[in-house]
Amino acid sequence: MSTKVKNSDLLGASAKKKKRSASLDVRKARAGWWFVLPFVIGFIILYLPIIFDSIKYSFHEIRIIRGGGYRLEWVGWNNYYNALFKDPGFVQTLVSGLKQLVLDVPAIVIFSLFVAILLNGKIAGRAAFRAIFFIPVLLTTGLAAEIDQQNILQQYQSAGGMDDGSGNSSVTEIVSVMDVQSLFSNMMVGKELVQYVVDLVNNIFNIINRSGVQMLIFLSGLQSISPAIYESCSIDGASGWETFWKITLPMVSPMILVNAIYTIIDSFTSSSNKVMEYINNVYQGATGDGKVLSSAMSWMYFLIVIAAIGLVAALLSAFVFYQRRD
Repeated sequence: MSTKVKNSDLLGASAKKKKRSASLDVRKARAGWWFVLPFVIGFIILYLPIIFDSIKYSFHEIRIIRGGGYRLEWVGWNNYYNALFKDPGFVQTLVSGLKQLVLDVPAIVIFSLFVAILLNGKIAGRAAFRAIFFIPVLLTTGLAAEIDQQNILQQYQSAGGMDDGSGNSSVTEIVSVMDVQSLFSNMMVGKELVQYVVDLVNNIFNIINRSGVQMLIFLSGLQSISPAIYESCSIDGASGWETFWKITLPMVSPMILVNAIYTIIDSFTSSSNKVMEYINNVYQGATGDGKVLSSAMSWMYFLIVIAAIGLVAALLSAFVFYQRRD
């Protein structure tokens, strides 16, 4: 009889414990909603009407009324058709922007992971090195970015580089295709890979500038890995190479997914993005027809961004490892 009472008491205690833990999760969820509530309210009041008007303008034409004012005339998908088939530069700029994205995203993610692994090691002055690698993020935002866009070096780069006395430009290109071809002359390497390496090396300054946030995210993921896991691998005789592929990479795979999505969004919406510049120029340098045309371009660009994010998330999610903490 006493055994049955003890068992019922244990079951009741475990049920109360689960109830308390469930209520704690509910309280945490509510606290999260309180944190995001200002953004949700601001989005509904400020951004949602603007989004609705932008969609509406993309399906209309603006007709100026004599004496002042305007009226909207429904044209359906005509603005989207004009952007795709009648505008000479939009599709070309869009394709080149997507090609640049394919070049930048893997390079930024791989470089930031490489630097994060180095800075996570036991090296002297690693806190200072972390700050140094994050400085470009601060310098490329706000007023510092506006000043940097107007400096003398930027003017030389836009003009094709500085002359070093030999008639060659020495700023915009670090290596050329011929340099890489001579390096890979004895290897069976295609021209596409050679061009990719050339573009990667010549774009190294931009890659470093845009890797600061990703590096910090990878650092947080690396520091969350228990040292006991690495100790057990060392006791079992695993090499550093095996430890990276079997332990480090699977454990930071969720961070790879986060950084890939963040890099895509950052690349698509940066001020230096050619597609964004093109749409902005169409909007600022045109009358009513150009305004609605730029709106249609923006929404097509938005759908392409969503499609790219969905594709990358679907591909990487198949390889993401989530550690259970039961």
